[in-house]
Amino acid sequence: MPDITYEVKEEIGVISEAQTGWTRQVNMISWNNREPKLDIRDWAPEREKAGKGITLTKEEVIKLRDYLNGLNLD
Repeated sequence: MPDITYEVKEEIGVISEAQTGWTRQVNMISWNNREPKLDIRDWAPEREKAGKGITLTKEEVIKLRDYLNGLNLD
């Protein structure tokens, strides 16, 4: 299986942190030297391991934003 490479292009923020030290982060990440995408996933401290996550293109982020803005969370 080929190695998967990544480069964090922009750190956006941490959504939550577990007692284990893992954090759920939102970042712009380039996977395997591709165009950066918005990435939401859990990371071990120092990013030595990554959990399952989701990557979104700009178009997908815009759709998600629109859906979230339409939610009534009160």
